[in-house]
Amino acid sequence: MGYQGAAQSQHSQLLSNLQEYQDSLKLRKTGNANRTFLDISIVLAGWVVYVIFFPIICWCVPLFHTVHEYQRVVNFRLGKIDGGPRGPGKFFFMPFYDEVHILDIRTLNYDIPEQIILTKDSVTVLVDAVVFYRVFDPILAVANVIGYDKCTHLLAATTLRNALGTSTLTEILTQRDELARQMRDELDEATDPWGVKVERIELKNIYITDQGLQKSMASEAEALREAKAKVIAAESEVIAARALKNAANTLLQSSGAFQLRTIQVMEEVSTQGKSTIVIPTSCADIFK
Repeated sequence: MGYQGAAQSQHSQLLSNLQEYQDSLKLRKTGNANRTFLDISIVLAGWVVYVIFFPIICWCVPLFHTVHEYQRVVNFRLGKIDGGPRGPGKFFFMPFYDEVHILDIRTLNYDIPEQIILTKDSVTVLVDAVVFYRVFDPILAVANVIGYDKCTHLLAATTLRNALGTSTLTEILTQRDELARQMRDELDEATDPWGVKVERIELKNIYITDQGLQKSMASEAEALREAKAKVIAAESEVIAARALKNAANTLLQSSGAFQLRTIQVMEEVSTQGKSTIVIPTSCADIFK
């Protein structure tokens, strides 16, 4: 019975989420609200007043708004959305009837403050990041959330703490790009009902607060570098030894080549200053 009750509750929650998503898609597609007879009557009466007192209204209240190329306008007429997003251009709005919301659709950036995070392997780190986002649906950004920018900032900081808190220090240091993509996908999915598109998240700085751990990591890195240098030196010695062995075998195959190499060495030694070279040999070797 408990399992059936939990399944029914989960099914009801899924149906509720599906209905909210369908309503969101309908609002995104049309941007129109149902008008009652009272709404239509008030708007018509307002037009009559505007026609009669048009010069006075133009003098007291601006009737036209300029919307730039990087902006969009969402208009609420009598509290209901009037059409879809508008812009760019110059548009007429009815004072006292219309409530205008102008949104910037350019890419915005937000520096996430330093977050104190305890990693999966119990290491305390300070991490800051930057997130780039933009509004892709002005209607959802106005109608579905109060302050889409502030909500995006708070959610970005929370996503950063959750993602890095389930990772080890080694993963944070070596898999920064993968963690950034994971955070971007999670944040983008969460902000989609708000009409916000998260384009990029970058981890800026990672600080380790424990001084002892910093010294240990530095010593470990230095030991790894020294070990690598010794391996490279040993490999170089092996290569040099093989080359000398091949050269010796080649010289042994020809006595003339050995003598020429000897003369070349003598010439190199003589150029370094005054020196006396003694070559032990027999008289028989001279007349060969």
